[in-house]
Amino acid sequence: MKIAVFGAGYVGLVTGTCLAELGNEVVIVDVNQERINQLNRGIVPIYEPGLDELIIRNSKEKRLIFTLDGIKAIKNSEIIFIAVGTPPNEDGSTNLTFVLQVAKEIGKNMNSYKLIVNKSTVPVGTADKVKKTISELTDVEFDIVSNPEFLKEGSAVQDFMVPDRIVVGIESEKAEEIMADLYSSIARTHKPLVFTDIKSSELIKYASNAMLACRISFMNQLAPLCEKIGADIKEVAKGIGLDDRIGPRFLQAGVGYGGSCFPKDVQSLSATLKEYRLENDLIESIEKVNSRQKDSIIKRLKMLIGEDLKDKTFAIWGLSFKPKTDDMREAPSLVLIKQLLYEGAKVRAFDPEAMENTKQYFPDIYYSEDLYDSVKGADCIVLLTEWDEFRNPSWDKIKESLSSLHIFDGRNIYSSKKMIENEFKYLGVGKK
Repeated sequence: MKIAVFGAGYVGLVTGTCLAELGNEVVIVDVNQERINQLNRGIVPIYEPGLDELIIRNSKEKRLIFTLDGIKAIKNSEIIFIAVGTPPNEDGSTNLTFVLQVAKEIGKNMNSYKLIVNKSTVPVGTADKVKKTISELTDVEFDIVSNPEFLKEGSAVQDFMVPDRIVVGIESEKAEEIMADLYSSIARTHKPLVFTDIKSSELIKYASNAMLACRISFMNQLAPLCEKIGADIKEVAKGIGLDDRIGPRFLQAGVGYGGSCFPKDVQSLSATLKEYRLENDLIESIEKVNSRQKDSIIKRLKMLIGEDLKDKTFAIWGLSFKPKTDDMREAPSLVLIKQLLYEGAKVRAFDPEAMENTKQYFPDIYYSEDLYDSVKGADCIVLLTEWDEFRNPSWDKIKESLSSLHIFDGRNIYSSKKMIENEFKYLGVGKK
């Protein structure tokens, strides 16, 4: 099939590249000339395992093209994916400016039937707005489809090629047939292609992320209780997760969630409930607990090494909001580093992938060559992102470089017993 994807950001790049890998002819359109030039030179602007190899291979085989020319892409395509950004407004609602700009461009330049697929994360009712925008500009037949993405940063290529489910909101048999054909090679009996109405499809994305965020915030709500009574949140999570109605995934206490999805989608769902004048106290609480968890890191550090942090040096292990990505959006590290600098502390940071992106926020802190360089002269190690290389370092080598043997484990990846045996003063989240 001939496919146009509008948006060369995270979702657009992964979606377009994987569709090309499935044998389709894909054109990815973006307004950022520098980004398009980089992609045409084989330079991938985001870190996502496996993506760069797919881009290079499919570009060489002429199945994947990057361009600024949206008009030509519209005219030559059968299916058009909208995968542009949907940033939050100040009130938490979703800004649809870029989505509707693409809709206008499609409406002005359609020359034959098009299937227009909304891949951007958007609130309920967006498909109606896109349809209305296009209809006002053309009499050419088209269909609108809602096809939300469920891509986890760090495993997005695998998530696309071997999905848990593919949700497609449609309103015509023709749209259903085309989408079934498009996804026929990756849909399986146990990985179903789910067809539903468009509004249900739009809501499924927000509801899924809010549910996952709720599980994290629920455990973070329990963590302070565990600390007070001497329980262990990891043991509590294990016991809860063995209930097959609940399961073990996302029952992890820590320093809070971040990224492009959970914070934005929870806020947007909350704004949608307000728009329809419905109670949203549970959804609001998810975000409140998460914000409080990020703010609590500095308090925990003061519990660990004392109230006065001035001139203390902190080795920050992990900057991105999660491992296997360089994404800094809503990362807990941004909150903590700002607070540490305000307190007069010094920061030595290390992350395998996210240091360049972090420099946009904090250009003047020290960025370390590796985790061993980061601990030189440090008074405390602060683990914020659970990259694999942080799991089993040489503690003897690290102890030689530290000024004081303090460690705050914001992701609970270490055994309290082992840290104490290594002579560290150790503090986790939800542990005694």
